[in-house]
Amino acid sequence: MAGRINDDDVKAVRDAVPIDAVVSEYLQLRNAGGGNLKGLCPFHDEKSPSFHVSPAKGLYHCFGCQEGGDTVDFIMKLDHLSFAETIERLASQAGITLRYEEGGYTPGRQQGERTRLVEAHKAAAQFYVDQLDGTEAEIARKFLAGRGFDQSAAQHFGVGYSPAGWDHLTRFLRGRGFSDQELVLSGLSQEGRRGPIDRFRGRLMWPIRDIAGEVVGFGARKLRDDDNGPKYLNTPETPIYRKSQVLYGIDLAKKEIAKTSRAVVVEGYTDVMACHLSGVTTAIATCGTSFGEGHIKILRRLLMDHSGSEVVFTFDGDAAGQKAALRAFEDDQKFAAETSIAITPGGMDPCDLRLAQGDQAVADLVESRTPLFEFALRHVASRHNLDTTVGRAAALDEAAPIVARIKNSSIQHESAVQLAGMLGILDTQFVVRRVSQLARWARERGREGGGPGQGRPPRRGQAAPPEQAPSAPAPRGPALNLRSPARRVERELLKLALQRPDLVSPAFDAYGADEFTAPPYAVVRQCIEEAGGATAGAADQSYIPRVREAAPDDTVRALVTELAVEPLLTRRDPDEAYAGVQLATVRIAAVDARIADLEGAARRCEAQGDHAGSAAMLQELWVLQQYGKTLRERGAAAL
Repeated sequence: MAGRINDDDVKAVRDAVPIDAVVSEYLQLRNAGGGNLKGLCPFHDEKSPSFHVSPAKGLYHCFGCQEGGDTVDFIMKLDHLSFAETIERLASQAGITLRYEEGGYTPGRQQGERTRLVEAHKAAAQFYVDQLDGTEAEIARKFLAGRGFDQSAAQHFGVGYSPAGWDHLTRFLRGRGFSDQELVLSGLSQEGRRGPIDRFRGRLMWPIRDIAGEVVGFGARKLRDDDNGPKYLNTPETPIYRKSQVLYGIDLAKKEIAKTSRAVVVEGYTDVMACHLSGVTTAIATCGTSFGEGHIKILRRLLMDHSGSEVVFTFDGDAAGQKAALRAFEDDQKFAAETSIAITPGGMDPCDLRLAQGDQAVADLVESRTPLFEFALRHVASRHNLDTTVGRAAALDEAAPIVARIKNSSIQHESAVQLAGMLGILDTQFVVRRVSQLARWARERGREGGGPGQGRPPRRGQAAPPEQAPSAPAPRGPALNLRSPARRVERELLKLALQRPDLVSPAFDAYGADEFTAPPYAVVRQCIEEAGGATAGAADQSYIPRVREAAPDDTVRALVTELAVEPLLTRRDPDEAYAGVQLATVRIAAVDARIADLEGAARRCEAQGDHAGSAAMLQELWVLQQYGKTLRERGAAAL
């Protein structure tokens, strides 16, 4: 049985790795005020950032999808790791040696599956790099030199060579303690007649890293004519490698993509190398698959996707390249960023262009980009006979929806005018109205919740499809709106108690859970008490984790995280005066509620002839009324 990681080591790992440093490996973060950061949520698609990170608290929370937690939760949820695997990864980054209880530490036995597979790939990557210097790898070195890449370029990208023998890597990794089952599961080896053999043999090797910089797969290029395999062979789908969710070069390009708000999508490994060496350090490529939904999500998070960001696709000018460009245009609406295309001259890819014309030509290629919708319009126009009325009408039917999809309304109008000229239609206003009508229909469908496949408008003369009756919503009770004005102050006071306990203690610790009218808030108040109260939290860095641990379930734990990260309502730094207002307001509401209860109870006692009971209640009522009056006059000073 695997040993349990020592609790002190787990705490050391949590403290050693700042949450903003971890999260920024996956998405771009910007200042959100109050010491917090924000970005596009990696757990759901959104157009404006609602994902907040609090470096001071070590927590994150998305106010869109309600995902939240600490550094460990973030890695576990995003990379689908176990708790132990997450701690092991973060410990490796922080240089912390973990201790395992129940029998000590045994490498290879007590680590999680993903950690083992990542370590196998890391060892394999170094093995391939070492082989590139050998005699057998001369053919690989010549290949690189023939494409303009010297030794330093190979080292920068970690390019290596896989020996031509059957099991060189397999035997090497066995010697490092990896089992045959792990090697086959990782995709580094495959089953042979007499056991596992190397999957990659006699090929040039590119390590494929995820956004965090860990090697999760390889791309292998054929070098010899007697190799009967495909030109490029990639790692198969494994527990750590999914080609639809990785981008080659993303580990090298991510910081520049976030900094410049631009990403350049190329088609191959050598193209990424050529672009980076030419100064286009935002270049990335897919790994043996077309650009798709998973890749879009990665880029949107890095770009902080907005109208000022840009994605540039580079494709060859041949038929296959044009087809790929049109596929990319299908995904244009999934970006808030502007999408452009750069067509390489003479059918050359960026690597060939660099060889033929130098680094500057590659940089110029990207700068000469054309908006993707313009490329799509020219492609549509080329497919119709514009010398005939029928041809022009057919081209307009196909091209108008493209212009209607342009996100910038001013560019949309100008492009509609250009479309009329491109198609040779003299009535420019007719084309403008047609585009405007299609854009309006699209907006209306969006408001009605039309999903994918519902965005194509009817052609002229074609009836619109009948509207489907909306399904009746499931019956449900009234929702508990925790952000309603009636509970706003309670929420603000709890946020202060979690974020700035120094401002509300010791007064807050005298508040009972019954002073919070929303049941979830009452539970959070109880969790704070069980964690030692706000007074203890003011001088204890482990205060928030203790409150989260005191939560009875994941729902309350998520609410604690949300309240600890959510910005305070004040536009200036909170002070004792601001905290005092929240303290006094919550207490006044509690006193008023108690007064109303006593008044009703006293009347019931009178009606039942219980004069003694009524007198006692009236006495308590008078005391509360005086207390409420003092609170209104003196505020927190009366607490």
